[in-house]
Amino acid sequence: MNMSDYNKSTSPFIQLLGVILLSILTSGCQHLKFFPDATENVATPELRPEAKTKATTIETHEFQISDDQAMVGKIAAVYTRENDTLSDIARHFGLGYNDISKANPAIAPWTPAPDSRVLLPLQFILPDAPHKGIILNLANMRLFYYPKQPPGKVFTYPVGIGRQGWSTPMGLTSIVAKKANPTWVVPASIHQEHAQKGDSLPSVVAAGPNNPLGLYAMRLGFPRYLIHGTNKPYGIGMQISHGCVQLYPEDIEILFKNASLGMPVRIVHQPYLTAWHEDMLYLEANEPLQKWTQDKGRLKKQLLKQLRQVSSKRNVAIDWEKVDSIIERSDGIPTPILKQSPDVTDIAANAVQLEHPEKLYQQPVVGELKDSDWSILVASFDSELEAQELTTMLNHQGPIIPARKIKKNNAYQVIAGPFKNKKEVNAIAKRIRMDFEIDVEPLKPLSISGN
Repeated sequence: MNMSDYNKSTSPFIQLLGVILLSILTSGCQHLKFFPDATENVATPELRPEAKTKATTIETHEFQISDDQAMVGKIAAVYTRENDTLSDIARHFGLGYNDISKANPAIAPWTPAPDSRVLLPLQFILPDAPHKGIILNLANMRLFYYPKQPPGKVFTYPVGIGRQGWSTPMGLTSIVAKKANPTWVVPASIHQEHAQKGDSLPSVVAAGPNNPLGLYAMRLGFPRYLIHGTNKPYGIGMQISHGCVQLYPEDIEILFKNASLGMPVRIVHQPYLTAWHEDMLYLEANEPLQKWTQDKGRLKKQLLKQLRQVSSKRNVAIDWEKVDSIIERSDGIPTPILKQSPDVTDIAANAVQLEHPEKLYQQPVVGELKDSDWSILVASFDSELEAQELTTMLNHQGPIIPARKIKKNNAYQVIAGPFKNKKEVNAIAKRIRMDFEIDVEPLKPLSISGN
């Protein structure tokens, strides 16, 4: 995951934490066994009464399409409230971390200022592939599902994919098995990975909050690869897995129930996508994954050749400077590229303005810390912003590590808790040391007093 925009506005310590956070949002995904199922409901966003559009909802996952349609959805925007993160907003509106962070490079992902206008890139160009079964585009980390019944629909979900060295395979395969509440048989390679960090994993992880496969898993024809849920949902939209494809818990549940055995699954890498929509030619550019970095020049030449052919065939004038700008930006936002067409600033200005939901879906809620509770002093900062960033990162672990910042004397402490007893404190302290490489201090009850 590229953290360059994030790193520009943060201290070296928090930059390191950001990199560590991305590295620990990893998940195992091999060897399944199975148990019963579970459900979750997704909240529906509403629009401000004073918004320019009269719409009261916006499509985020399910779209009607015609046979020749190549783009769906609309660009929207929402204003942040206190304690929001871009990840919380992304999940509520069916986006991944990559989608929302690329579209909003000037906003700090973990500590956006209240009343920041966040662009929601809810417009998608469909991959250049048959509209059949499941299509996964690695370049923008997004899955498209075309059901047989009812026809004329596409469902789309953000995904997490294999990190560098553990690439998600490409090609045509199918779903060969479906299992609810899978157990995870830990592969030797992942055992070794944890052992190098001084951690020991069990041979089998039962279904539950500590299982990285989540509640649902579907085995692909590619040996050892799955499409599955996750217990670390804030890694969706990142390269985080050992090669498997991960979805938000609420999304894998829907896909699991609708996908059938034998359904084709096609995995492609298409960073540059084009579509005609309402007599306008659009280009969506995404940065090629690291594995294809050396092919970027070739991919760009291929795109330009395709656009020249379109220009000649349709007798239209393409704004080549705009094409270069879109490729340079690679923010995943479909943008018109004909001469005199709107640019990305026009798109942002005319985005559907949404009312902030009463509550963002599954936004972490931290319980009150009482004098009788056990807790952990994680770190102390002179900067309130740095303390808040670390607090937010802890609150977005999977499972959550409840934390808050407390002002004490002239410093800002990050305190994790509440915890029931010393055993729980020790287990969480170990997680923090392993994942964040921070030496922490367990606090007995009555050890905290803030000013």
